[in-house]
Amino acid sequence: MRLVPRGRGPADPNLRDRLYELLEHDPLAYSIGSRFIQVIIGVIVLDVVAMILASVPELDARFGTLFSAVAVLAVIVFALEYLARLWTVAGHTQRNGSALSDRLSYAFSALGIIDLMAFLPAAIVLATGRHATLAGLGVLPFFKLIRYSPAMRSLLAAIHAERRALIGCIVILIGVVLTFASLLYAIERDVQPNKLGTIPDAMWWAIVTLGTVGYGDVVPVTPLGKFVSVFAIISGFAMIALPVAIISSAFAEEVRRRDFVVTWGMLARVPLFSHLSAAEIADIMRLLRARTIEQGEILVRRGDAASSMYFITAGEVEIALPSQQVRLADGTFFGEIALLHKTKRSGTVTATCKTRLLVLDAQDFHALIERMPTLAAHVHQTAKARLEETGDLAAAELAQAEREATDR
Repeated sequence: MRLVPRGRGPADPNLRDRLYELLEHDPLAYSIGSRFIQVIIGVIVLDVVAMILASVPELDARFGTLFSAVAVLAVIVFALEYLARLWTVAGHTQRNGSALSDRLSYAFSALGIIDLMAFLPAAIVLATGRHATLAGLGVLPFFKLIRYSPAMRSLLAAIHAERRALIGCIVILIGVVLTFASLLYAIERDVQPNKLGTIPDAMWWAIVTLGTVGYGDVVPVTPLGKFVSVFAIISGFAMIALPVAIISSAFAEEVRRRDFVVTWGMLARVPLFSHLSAAEIADIMRLLRARTIEQGEILVRRGDAASSMYFITAGEVEIALPSQQVRLADGTFFGEIALLHKTKRSGTVTATCKTRLLVLDAQDFHALIERMPTLAAHVHQTAKARLEETGDLAAAELAQAEREATDR
């Protein structure tokens, strides 16, 4: 696949759309988009490692030129990526605004600012020649991983969703700090005027104590001051537990929501489920589990006991049958015949490229086709067609399964 087909240039209206898909779409690992992501992540890691090592004087003296070359490479790559995103975002936002408004919206968004800060400060430092400052900016490109890390995006989404509760925690913390600082100031100001002679001085002790850090540079010496410190320490545990509980529960909910959206999107690619209602699809989603297999990986082998049915949402598999080989791609399913006849696998299934699957276990499969007659009819029809046209199930194995059923 070519990014810029022959005969097309920057004026081609489709070029911007194709480049936008490359930059923003979440692709499989074998696609051009994923290779681009791997290159960006590789440059980020290389740049951060180089800047960390550049802070060591001995290494900087020996490999300073190499570190500077890595920094220049990172600035060029990140700048080109930022400009490409700025150009392609026009017409791809939820607002029906102008190209300028779309680009300004990206430029002032959180991800846009992160993309800009990943290269602009380093470019300024390189231009001014202050290489010592460059090492201190090495952490900035690391934040670009937020764009490519679902876990980091989920965490930020969770924090944003609970921002009001977290702001409430900060207000409570400030109130508790002021309360204990005022108490200790009133108790210890005459005993320790150098350390607790003012409320701001006492606030340092309160923050350290509530944070359970306990540096020990400021401690109460009077019995009443120590008594107040006990309650400050206990309150500190609550101050830590409260925001942690809020963020952890919000993060877990965000992960569940993301998994739901991902699974829903995968189901939408399977034509078998296209006629189902939202309630029916939601019911099926609880039964399915996602699985990814790498290129060349064997999913099932001929002769294995049938335990699951598989739906291909992205990628391709090859089924080696007794008489032929069959390839199945996006939107198709397989494994239903062995489950329907309760026999062993008739072919070996191998991934021809990295493939995403949805897996339906045998017990859930039989319960599902009993509950949804329309879905069951479609599965039976497909299974019958495959038996007639592709020989998906070896005749001897089918006969053996029927004999076993009769004996039982």
